[in-house]
Amino acid sequence: MNFTSTEVSKLDTNFFNAIGNDWMLITAGNTDKINTMTASWGGSGVLWGKNVTFAFVRQSRYTLEFLDKNDYYTLSFFGGNLKKELAYCGKYSGRDVDKIKETGLIPVNENIDGSNATYFEQAELVLVCKKLYKQTIGLDGFIDESIIDAQYSNGDLHEMFVGEIVKAIKRV
Repeated sequence: MNFTSTEVSKLDTNFFNAIGNDWMLITAGNTDKINTMTASWGGSGVLWGKNVTFAFVRQSRYTLEFLDKNDYYTLSFFGGNLKKELAYCGKYSGRDVDKIKETGLIPVNENIDGSNATYFEQAELVLVCKKLYKQTIGLDGFIDESIIDAQYSNGDLHEMFVGEIVKAIKRV
C-alpha cells in the first residue's frame, strides 16, 4: 500500500468523470464498525473559504446512520477500476451483507484528531472529509419539478453533507 498525502489544490482529478462515470465509495464508521456505499452523485468545490465535498445519501441508506454518528467520512475513488465491486456496494445493504468481505475491499483506518476515517487500500485517490453541514433536500426547493418525478416519486429524499477536505491521499 503506497499512498502519499497531497495538497488538495494540486489535485488534477476530473470529478465529473470520477464521480459520475467511475463512481466513488462514501464510507463512515469507527474501528468497530463501518459501512460504505457507492455514489455517482456529489461534487467538490470551495465553500465558506474551505475546500469541500458534497455527498448525497438517501434517507433509506444504512450508510446514513454511520454518517450521522461520526465526524468524518471518506470518498474513495478507484479510477474506473473495481466497477463490479462498486456495483455490489451500491446494490446491497450493509444491513444484510458484509459488503467489504464480499467484495474483497481492504479497509485502512486512519486516526484524525481522535476520530476514525476509513478508506480502502485499492483506491487511487481518497478524500478525508470532516462534516460541516447537513441538510435534507426538500421538495419545496425544486424549481424544475420534473426532478421530483424522476428522482423522488417514492419520497426517499437525500441528505446532503458538506465536508471539509482535511486530507487528500493519492496512490503512488
